[in-house]
Formats: sequence, C-alpha cells, structure tokens
Amino acid sequence: MNQARTSDRVPAAAITGLIADALATLGLPADDAAKVAGLMTEADLTGADAHGVFRLPQYVRRLKAGGVNPRPDIRVTKTAPATAMVDGDNGMGHLAMKLAAETAIAKAKQTGVGWVGARMSNHAGPAALYATMPLAHDMIGLYFAVGSNNHLPPWGGLESLLGTNPIAVAVPTQDEPPVVMDMSPTVTAYGKVRLKAARGEEMPVGWMIDKQGKPLTDPKRADEGHLLPIGEYKGYALALMIGLLAGSLNRAAFGRDIIDFNKHPDLVTNTGQSVVALSVEAFAPVAEFKRSVDAMVRTLRESPRLPGVERIWLPGEQSHSKRLDRVRNGVPMPPPLRKSLDELAKDLGIAPVM
Repeated sequence: MNQARTSDRVPAAAITGLIADALATLGLPADDAAKVAGLMTEADLTGADAHGVFRLPQYVRRLKAGGVNPRPDIRVTKTAPATAMVDGDNGMGHLAMKLAAETAIAKAKQTGVGWVGARMSNHAGPAALYATMPLAHDMIGLYFAVGSNNHLPPWGGLESLLGTNPIAVAVPTQDEPPVVMDMSPTVTAYGKVRLKAARGEEMPVGWMIDKQGKPLTDPKRADEGHLLPIGEYKGYALALMIGLLAGSLNRAAFGRDIIDFNKHPDLVTNTGQSVVALSVEAFAPVAEFKRSVDAMVRTLRESPRLPGVERIWLPGEQSHSKRLDRVRNGVPMPPPLRKSLDELAKDLGIAPVM
C-alpha cells in the first residue's frame, strides 16, 4: 500500500509506488518501472511539478495506445573514445537518458569528457535530472533535448517549427548547493502551460501570444497561439541550436518532423537528447575548483540588492530548498491532480495515493 498523505501533501514514497505500480501494470519490467518512478518522483521533489507524477496520465495514454515500447532494447549503438550514441528503441525516455548519462560519465572518467546522444527516445522529464547525474563524480553535467511538440515559430514567423528545447548545466560545489541551470529558450515551458490548464489558472501576460500577436492568457486556448522566446530573437536562435545538437546530430526528429505527443499518443516521436559529462579534474584540482565556485556563489548572494529584494538566488537554490522541504513534508498534491490520479488508479486496478 502507498503511504498515507499529510494534509494536501503526499509522501514521496507514495508517489513512487503509484507510478511504479501503474507502469508495471502496463507492461514495463518491474526494475524499469522502479527506475522511471524514482526519476519522476525526483522531478516532483525538486519542484519540477510539470514533469513529475503530473505526467503519469499522459505516459499511460501513450503506453496504452502503443506510442511507447514498454519492453525496449535500449543500447549503445555507436561509440568512440569520448562519444557514444544510444538507441532508445522507443522506450520510456527516462530509461534511455539514464543510460546516456551513465555512459557519458564512464567516458569522462577515461578521457575527461563524454558526449552521448540519443535517438528513438521519448519525453524524459526535467533536463536537470540528467545534468545533475555527473555531479556525484566531480563532473560538470550538460543536457540538451528537442521538445516533444512545437510551439515556437522562427523570430517574425507564424508557423511553430521549434519546441521548448531545454538546456541544463550543473556545476559541483564544496559546501553550497550545486549551481544548476535548467531552462527552455521560451519564457516558459509548455508543460507549465498544461499545468495551468489542469489547475484552472490563467497564464501571466508575456508567456504566449495569439496569431495576431496579442497576449494570450487562457491556457486552454494554447493551440491558438505561440510561446514567446526569451530575449526575443536570441531565444529563437538558442532553440534552433539546441535542436540541431540534440535532434539533427542524433538523427532524431526536428522541425516539421516533430510529433506532438499530446495530440498523437499512438505515434512514435523519435525524441532526441544529449548528455555531456565534463571531468573537473581534467582542468583543475577538484577541491580548488569547488572552493572557487562556492566563493562566487557567496559573492553573488551577498552582493547589494535592489530595494524590495529580500534575497539573491543562485540557479538551482530554490529547487534545492524545495527538495529539502518536500522530502520532509511531502509533495504538494492539488485537488485536480489528485482526482486525475485517483481515476487513473481505478482504471488500472491499482491502489491510489492515499
């Protein structure tokens, strides 16, 4: 049985149990289901709410429809001293990217750097999940991915040909929380738009525009508009470059070849991603580097603030704080999400999150 909830929060173990039970019921081997469940729960713990258990109903739909292979043969298909390619065999993206990150780390231990691309993968959750894996090995991690649907046109265009292609960079520290940047080249990720719709909330002005260039704030009308890039044409350029590195380079889908996995749960997406592990030791003594990062973190945090600003946050600090809180007090579970998960559990014949 899954653990009992406290107020509107649910223990992480209960979320992991629900996800693992659901995926195993749909044909994933128990070990694979547990791996995916652990990674999805980690997304919830770090505050990436649009990429955790919120995604379970969508993954279930794709598995039921045949859009995802529940028993894939995920393997390294091409390798060189510092690079490799992973074929995800259309399995759960979390499994393909876990292997990609592990392969990149192994290569970085030998050569100082490991760059591993993946094709025939699927949506794998937040970018930071995989960029942070090299941290435990005194390495810097990077992650790139092609978004699972297109909601960004070229700058000045009307056709959405690019996705919210995420990039993440994680840098190890000595005593401070790791410095972790996880961002899309758009003002917001499309998953957050879907989260707003699920919660019945409006989007802030500046997230999306309609076909006439006017602000769009109703998330249920998202298909009628486009996401806005960060920094105007700079965000468009960043989305393009990430797509070329994670999509075209890996012979994965990009541009008009992208399959919207929300609209077509039965189709193979051929999602492309890349993980890079960079050994700190190849450049500098590890302890010295970590101390220098700590020093910079403190310099920025303690620098003068604008009026009304209570604290200067470093990238990744708020996720770190959320993780500490959620491990201790549970993961927030909004009523609409709880209802959706209860219905899913009933449909699959598994125990709900209690």
